[in-house]
Amino acid sequence: MRLVLFDLDHTLLDGDSDGLWCDFLIERGVLDRESFGVRNAQMDRNYRAGSVSTQAFCDFYVSTLTARTRPEWEPLRSEFLAKVVAPRIGAAAHELVQRHGDAGDLVLLTTATNRFITELTAIHLDIEHLIATECELDAAGNFSGRTLGTLNMREGKVERLHAWLQARGIAWRDCETTFYSDSINDLPLLTAVQHAVVVNPDAQLAAVALQRGWPVIRLYGNR
Repeated sequence: MRLVLFDLDHTLLDGDSDGLWCDFLIERGVLDRESFGVRNAQMDRNYRAGSVSTQAFCDFYVSTLTARTRPEWEPLRSEFLAKVVAPRIGAAAHELVQRHGDAGDLVLLTTATNRFITELTAIHLDIEHLIATECELDAAGNFSGRTLGTLNMREGKVERLHAWLQARGIAWRDCETTFYSDSINDLPLLTAVQHAVVVNPDAQLAAVALQRGWPVIRLYGNR
């Protein structure tokens, strides 16, 4: 079985889902520009540098969902997809995903961003399978502001992938694996697969790719 994995942010998407979501909420007046904007920018810098803890990163962005109930979020996340996310996914990204799908590969989107934000993006990309950071819900079914289970980031992406395969009765040894990613944060999964493909890489990952002879592609302009 050919298993093809895609990271989302700065790989298929020209931008970062979490950061764009926060900017979108600031523009809509849901989050305060002065108090939250600075924290969001700093979190993005720390993530790019690989210096933020997995828990701190995921908790920070999942906490934005506590401002409203799930039904109240629905029109906002649909607008976010249509006006912010979809225009940032170019033809090259769509064509790459479609090419693997047409070849009969098992295609999966794996992202550190939470499921609520990214599940519409997966649908837009025509990717059936999504592994993302999960959000805890309270007794009323609304977001508690906390994460749930293993976070889908760094080593967590490898753990979550193996659990996903096991739940479907698919053995890792029976898969020919390919992973597309831009980030040094994805090094654990990039080194676990048989074929690592580096996309629009950050400086640290570009250096690793050069050292290990991994192919580098660009789906949009300069990073």
